[in-house]
Amino acid sequence: MKQRILSVDIFRGATIILMVLVNTPGTWSNVYAPFLHAKWHGYTPTDLVFPFFLFIVGTSIVFSYKNKRTNSGTYKKISVRTLKLIGLGLFLGAFTISFPFIKDWADIRFPGVLQRIGVVFFFASILFINVKWKPLIWITLVLLVGYWLLMTLVPVNGIASTLDRAPNNLANWLDVRLFGTHNYRPDYDPEGLLSTIPSIASSLLGVFTGLILLSKQEKKATILMGIGGSFLIIGHLWDIIFPINKALWTSSFVLVTAGWANLTLALIYYLTDVKKIQFGSIFRYAGANAIIVYFLSSFISKIMGQIKMGDSSLHGWLFQKIYVHDFISMELSSLLYGLTVVAFYCAVAYFLYQKKIFIKV
Repeated sequence: MKQRILSVDIFRGATIILMVLVNTPGTWSNVYAPFLHAKWHGYTPTDLVFPFFLFIVGTSIVFSYKNKRTNSGTYKKISVRTLKLIGLGLFLGAFTISFPFIKDWADIRFPGVLQRIGVVFFFASILFINVKWKPLIWITLVLLVGYWLLMTLVPVNGIASTLDRAPNNLANWLDVRLFGTHNYRPDYDPEGLLSTIPSIASSLLGVFTGLILLSKQEKKATILMGIGGSFLIIGHLWDIIFPINKALWTSSFVLVTAGWANLTLALIYYLTDVKKIQFGSIFRYAGANAIIVYFLSSFISKIMGQIKMGDSSLHGWLFQKIYVHDFISMELSSLLYGLTVVAFYCAVAYFLYQKKIFIKV
């Protein structure tokens, strides 16, 4: 059991470290292509990071709630954690270093990464403790197929819906109508309302992986690899009519990212549980306090971006003074800055782990 949980912790920690890395380059003007999101359709390695985390949220739910009963105490714990995650996300969206330390109302972003994690955790947890695994498969299929039909068949203001970044894109239109100026961009939000539906499916697919890891099945790594490969094939075939798109969190995107997640976790499980190879301790440290590491990295980055240093910010000043040199490219300088940030939060995670401080959100 410890090793199974260890493999999940390593996967979670590696995902968080990647989230910190891709979110904190030295400059967004010079970033290697794999560390950028796809402009719209398609995906890059960076586009795998957030769905990997939602996937592992689902896997972790199995370990956390496999023996929990459907009573008021369990629902209370799930609800409190959900509200904490949403509250932290809203705090990040509203905070500014200028008094009174909150942005103008029109500039506060309502959707966000932590908000989505909270909502997905809530629904995936409630479904897991109330629904058997076979009906849960059908629910997952309904979420994916239903979202596909919504996005392609429902017209917007009498105009056929599109999957392009346009006013008659149903998900984008709904976010603008509901949130107005509180979106990530004026015309859409990558963590918007409608696209949260298939993101729940991302977590439910992680639930099924957790059930496999807890089962008495032999050759679990082989099973996960087979599932992962199947998801990749189906997802890329679905891409032909429902393009892979992170901003819209399309159903094909859900399957492709879950496919890669299963393949990655299968490899970690094979190395740690089957071959008994000890590795990835730093990932385990980060995984043990994953949400706090992500929150701190986002919060401190936000502060450093707002503190003025001459004509630049503290972030920009440090990058220019320490990392920018004539003998290396700007892309490499930007990456080295990000790696330094990652090293710092790995050290923080190591300190917390050694002190047995596990901050549960």
